[in-house]
Amino acid sequence: MAATASQGKTFTLFMVGLTSAAAGVAFFSTGIAKVALVAGLILLAVSFAGFIKIKPEEGKVAEGIQPLGLRLIGVAVALLGWVVVLFGIHLTASVSGRLVTTLIGFAISLVGVLYFLPTAANKNAIWKG
Repeated sequence: MAATASQGKTFTLFMVGLTSAAAGVAFFSTGIAKVALVAGLILLAVSFAGFIKIKPEEGKVAEGIQPLGLRLIGVAVALLGWVVVLFGIHLTASVSGRLVTTLIGFAISLVGVLYFLPTAANKNAIWKG
């Protein structure tokens, strides 16, 4: 998962903090959960500081600047698919109608995620340079 030891340690700290904070939120009414939430948030802050500290050590990233228009189109199409799902659920009371609108919305989202976003990412990829 991590390329260097410092990335691995920071990522591990992040995952422990995230798990602890999530457990604290889930069981917030108990005393130990409040302690877990605070400890988790502290660990998250420390891990974010660690990520920022090791960022200059990473070197050149594997992709160039992506075109903004294609990225926005990809995100918009993906969100449009989920809007179709949300409105489709309220349009009909039948299970088959809801299934059809959900599958249509899911297909629209997949077009955005699997066609437009990779096209934007590959437009100025570093290996084409």
